[in-house]
Amino acid sequence: MKYNRHKTTPAHIGDITIGGDAPIVIQSMTNVDTNDIEASVAQILRLEQAGAELVRLTAQGTKEAKALGTIEAEIRAKGAKVPLSADIHFNPRAAYEAALHVEKVRINPGNFYDPARKFQKINFTDEEYRAEVEALQSNFETFLRHCQAHHTALRIGVNHGSLSDRIMSRYGDTPSGMVESCMEYLEVCHRIHFHDVVISIKSSNPLVMTETVRALIERMDQAGMHYPLHLGVTEAGNGEDGRIKSAIGIGALLAEGIGDTIRVSLSEEPEAEIPVAKVLLHCVEELAKATPLDFSPRCQPFRSEEKPLVMMDAHPHFAQLHPADRPDIEVTETTPFIRITDQEALSGEVPELPEGKQLVVRLTGATAPTLMLEALDHTLSLPYILEVDCTQHSLEELPTWLGFQLGGALMRGQLSGLYLRRHEEDALALCSIAFGLLQASRRRISRTDYISCPSCGRTLFDLQSTVAKIKEATKHLRGLKIGVMGCIVNGPGEMADADYGYVGSAPGKVDLYKAKERLKRNIPQEEAVKELIELIKANGDWKDPE
Repeated sequence: MKYNRHKTTPAHIGDITIGGDAPIVIQSMTNVDTNDIEASVAQILRLEQAGAELVRLTAQGTKEAKALGTIEAEIRAKGAKVPLSADIHFNPRAAYEAALHVEKVRINPGNFYDPARKFQKINFTDEEYRAEVEALQSNFETFLRHCQAHHTALRIGVNHGSLSDRIMSRYGDTPSGMVESCMEYLEVCHRIHFHDVVISIKSSNPLVMTETVRALIERMDQAGMHYPLHLGVTEAGNGEDGRIKSAIGIGALLAEGIGDTIRVSLSEEPEAEIPVAKVLLHCVEELAKATPLDFSPRCQPFRSEEKPLVMMDAHPHFAQLHPADRPDIEVTETTPFIRITDQEALSGEVPELPEGKQLVVRLTGATAPTLMLEALDHTLSLPYILEVDCTQHSLEELPTWLGFQLGGALMRGQLSGLYLRRHEEDALALCSIAFGLLQASRRRISRTDYISCPSCGRTLFDLQSTVAKIKEATKHLRGLKIGVMGCIVNGPGEMADADYGYVGSAPGKVDLYKAKERLKRNIPQEEAVKELIELIKANGDWKDPE
């Protein structure tokens, strides 16, 4: 068993190549107004300096699309080589204009030609549905010819929360709907031999995102298509949780050899995304160099239905934590477990467990953790807690590193617990990371889940400070999902997985949602957090902090 990269055809974007044998490309997106030329240029230059190899800017209208030409000229005058991409929603005219000025245009199949969604079911006959698709493909071919004429590359970017009413009516809010939405456009690219195209399928749920990307690859393979893939977990949030969620989704696919370009979407300054992406790519480099594993499968993969445990070395500060945040096992003089190494587990040297004892398997570093965990999945038929030595990585990098290494196994349901080890003073930090890993992989919900966009030039309020305020007010509402979206363009759809939503509707104004239903409109931003709390209370989901 060893790492093998999924083969794709190369796409050329300016002076860079995505796919084929090219290195995996790191990209990001500006979060300032595209009409603010000076701010946009400055941010692009900072991103390139930080290590971004492609930068995307929003172009919600033709005015912003034309501004891209000025921005492009100014960054080239300052010596920047990074190619630019225009981000388009709901406005084909803006896409046509942007294709004249930048190296790449991103469109969203959910809102490019299909009408703006109203979250309504439409009852098409098969003939009517076919006619809709044919009209869409005809219009899209015209746009592709325009891109070909101007040597402009394309990204077809499907988002889980912005599928059209047409797709939703036939396929539902499902991975198959996302795949179909993408394939309708790819069929045209394939037919007219448009090769400079990259595909992305994103969700705020890492499990949905990884499942859908794999399904898309299968469909493309069946159709003889091998377009390069852009990976990302959309609306991942910020801080430790945002890094873990991104690393689990992106990392699980990268470890399988899938992915040609990545973007870590954080509700922070875009420059903060680059170091996280670099850690992920370093993990890929280490995986590619790792010692291959030779083993004979002995069993079907074991899947634990129990709530995964968190185990930690005993620390006096654990007593200060809320019970839901404390480890289930604190390691003391008498321990309720038996420890073996991964090598012993792989070779079948597993002792019989006395009643009340749990098995702990310690990673030894004999090979990459992702390879070892995949091998153990086919050789160990018992539930086990995974012990990981974290001393070789900084606390700053650890959430990303662990997300990459353990994400695939956790999402498979493979592990029955985590035992992270580092220095004694890091016990509380490790405990938080362990619970974060279980939360992001949907194995154990122990905290509030936030779905927040990374912000862009469309954002109608200070997203970073708003997310911080909402987190402070609601962090005790364990299990609740709250979406914080910068604008109305994608807000209601992109937070489709959330229980409550906070969406910018106009400068300084906010709409509040319960699921997809808008219940409060145009609330002044300074009152919106308080109104959100009142909405949660009115629906019976509020609990006072303990």
